[in-house]
Amino acid sequence: MSVKTDRMWFIGTGVVIGAAAIALMTLGNPASMGICAACFLRDVAGALGLHGAAAVQYLRPEIAGFILGAFLLALVRRDWKPVQVSANPLIRFAIAFFIMVGCLVFLGCPLRLALRVGAGDLNAVVGLAGFFAGTGLGAFALKKGFSLESAASVKDDADKGRSVAAGLNAVVIPAFAVLLLVFLVAKPAFIKFSAEGPGSQHAPWIIALVAAAIIGALCHQSNFCIAGGFRDLFLLKKGWSFAGYLAVIAAAFVGNLIIGKFKPGFAGQPIAHTQALWNFLGMALAGFGSVLIGGCPLRQLIKAGQGDANAGICVLAFIAAGATAHNAGLAASASGVPVNGKIAVVAGLALVAFFALLCRPKPAAA
Repeated sequence: MSVKTDRMWFIGTGVVIGAAAIALMTLGNPASMGICAACFLRDVAGALGLHGAAAVQYLRPEIAGFILGAFLLALVRRDWKPVQVSANPLIRFAIAFFIMVGCLVFLGCPLRLALRVGAGDLNAVVGLAGFFAGTGLGAFALKKGFSLESAASVKDDADKGRSVAAGLNAVVIPAFAVLLLVFLVAKPAFIKFSAEGPGSQHAPWIIALVAAAIIGALCHQSNFCIAGGFRDLFLLKKGWSFAGYLAVIAAAFVGNLIIGKFKPGFAGQPIAHTQALWNFLGMALAGFGSVLIGGCPLRQLIKAGQGDANAGICVLAFIAAGATAHNAGLAASASGVPVNGKIAVVAGLALVAFFALLCRPKPAAA
């Protein structure tokens, strides 16, 4: 595709995401949370019984939709490429884990950040400044040589036995997505569904699934990534990729005006808190880590659908972190950020910075 076509796809995907989020919100999804990869993964963790927070337990079909939309389009286009796990899977897992912690302290992923800005939530503007700072740190680390060692396509691997195993790795997350849908429809007794709170608020599942699948396919087609857009702005001065994020905000802003949900201010925002420092630091952690692992939570779901086993590791880390955040009292609420959450964010920033400093190629010997 030409640069002009790339630009159109990227911005168009942003508009569709913003519009779809508003539509899903009007159909039942939580206010100012029509789409949130982090919150929805946390809800999935709760539905599977991995945490006991009764208000946030639901098998969000959007998660399966994002994965399967990318997976199916990749198959149709014949560009589904199983990618082997890199040499540093545990470092990748740890960074992804703390990205999720940062999101749940802020109360939203980078995508929900845009939706909250579009709804007039000024706490999210503070978070946006933090995300900008965090992605800037990540871009600086990349410029200085940070690398988790990119994995090769299975097609480039001469070892056929390893190729088969890597191919099986690549279908684990799409298969998991199908299993989530089976559980959602069949409702076995061990799956938990919230009776009240955000987990009980959801659009009709088939509509949510189709909308998310369309978004997943568009993200695959356009390579849409929020953290990537910020990264490219810093490293490549490529403003049009950042414009895709602005398109999400603009579409959400227009949609909220139309449905009468635009409410500028700090206080009284839905599923939000007013502790500015932790809104800033939570999103700084999410942005920093997302650049280092090659994408925000939404992008990792898309990449997992495309066959990237590294992204699959990140998805599992997000689910584990979503469970831990509630079991260990890390997640924020409308009343603010608990002490454990504050400690976790500071620890996460320190750990991610530590990895950014050490995961660099050694200088060549003289």
